[in-house]
This record gives sequence, C-alpha cells and structure tokens, in this order.
Amino acid sequence: MSTFDDRRNRIPLIAAVVLGVALFLVLWLVVGISPLLAWLVGWTPVAFAAYGVDKWQATHDGWRIPEIVLHGLALIGGVVGAWAGRAVFHHKTRKPVFLYVLIAASVLWIVLAGWIVLGR
Repeated sequence: MSTFDDRRNRIPLIAAVVLGVALFLVLWLVVGISPLLAWLVGWTPVAFAAYGVDKWQATHDGWRIPEIVLHGLALIGGVVGAWAGRAVFHHKTRKPVFLYVLIAASVLWIVLAGWIVLGR
C-alpha cells in the first residue's frame, strides 16, 4: 500500500496542507506580509511540528509521518521549519537523504526568492 493510500496518512496530510495554506492566507491577506514571505512563514511551523510529531512517535512506537511528507513540507516552503525541527528534535540526522533534501530546498527557495525580489 502506498503512503497516500494508507488511511492513517490522509488526515495528517490534509491537516498539514490546510494549516499551511491558512497560515499563508492570514499572513498575506490579513497581516499584509508579502506573498513570498507569508508563504515561507506559513509553512515553517507546519514543517517544524511535523518533525516534532514524527520524533515523538518514533520514540513511542507510534504511527509515523511518511518521509515523503517531511520532504514535501521542506520543498513546498517549510524549509526553515524542517531545519529547525531537525536541529531541535535531533530528528532524521542519521539519514543523508534528509540533509540532501534540505540543502536542495534551501537552494531552491534562496534562488526563487532572489529571482522574485530582484525583479526576475
């Protein structure tokens, strides 16, 4: 069964997407932060929380957040939260693929932000 077919994954996936988008919209439309910054700030706590929940579940033999979801949260804009979650919770530090994905996500968002801010 794939990650996305497992019913245990549906609610957390949907909750993460709804929360990330909701935070983005509030920060952008209500607070007035630029869309790029609102997007990154909106996804940061979602990624951080996902790393924290997955670490707690790992130490308590519970249901785990699929690795592809943690990667996706970093790539979609939660890269700062993913780095912070990795550092604070000492989570996924032994798996090189997480380091590679976080580096790639960091480069992606730095280049994209530079492209947007500097006028393409």
